[in-house]
Amino acid sequence: MTMKTLPVYGIEQYQYLGTACDFYANTLTSHFKQHHHFILTPHRHNHYISVLVTTGRGIYQIDFTNYEITSGSVFMLAPGQVHNVKQSEDIEGYVFFHTRDFYDLNYTNNRIDHFPFFSGIPNPSVIFFKNEAAEKMEAMYHEIAEEYQQNKLMKFRKLCALVNILYIELSRVYLPAEQRVIQNENYLSRLRKLEDLIETNFKNLKYPKEYAQLINISDKHLNRICKTCVNKTTSELIIERIILEAKRMLLFSKYSVCEIAEELGYADTSYFFRLFKKKTKLTPLEFLNKYRND
Repeated sequence: MTMKTLPVYGIEQYQYLGTACDFYANTLTSHFKQHHHFILTPHRHNHYISVLVTTGRGIYQIDFTNYEITSGSVFMLAPGQVHNVKQSEDIEGYVFFHTRDFYDLNYTNNRIDHFPFFSGIPNPSVIFFKNEAAEKMEAMYHEIAEEYQQNKLMKFRKLCALVNILYIELSRVYLPAEQRVIQNENYLSRLRKLEDLIETNFKNLKYPKEYAQLINISDKHLNRICKTCVNKTTSELIIERIILEAKRMLLFSKYSVCEIAEELGYADTSYFFRLFKKKTKLTPLEFLNKYRND
């Protein structure tokens, strides 16, 4: 089976300040001007991305969902997400990237994917701010970009601290108040374990009981955790990851539907076909034609 190449970009390919490291920051105007050839076609990154738009409009497509770009919108992308952007010429704002190590090595008791917008669970990739809240966000992104441009003592330690505070503020808005109350650390730790297991095993393990056994809890309790934390069943989380991979393969590989079904662990192509249509309301061919014509 022959694969098309979907570009995967690393921070070293941007080199805004002439050096490759674990962090990059820029204004959107400068970023788009310097790297527009990266941005307009679908691609992935191997790092985490945060974007604040202060002026301008457009569409940001992230894993086949179109998000409207407006003033005060913040976009959060985890590694591996397929995305591209169509923006107006008057776009302004800020962008920064960083690797997993940039955060995790500085905070040994926390992990970057503990933040709700970077968890493995498919969640919206945008947060909207208005008025004073938007101004506060702009000031925080500006400070990060300004610190990056300078070479002061403990520069990257301060950048990590600024990013951590920003992510905490974003999490408070991103995670609904009712979920903050009910999500205890025990449930969250097990949900994160499930996310990691699904990411590693979704092609081979399809049933909640298989994941529950790996976590050493009952499938009923695992389902209760998922419903409590993200209001989805364990099965829904597994299938969402499978369908996302199927979409990526349809668009960015030369696999046939039968080959994709086999690659994703389905010997019965007709069952996979029905599953895909049930979850997307489109057949694989209809999905392919829709996104190639957009």
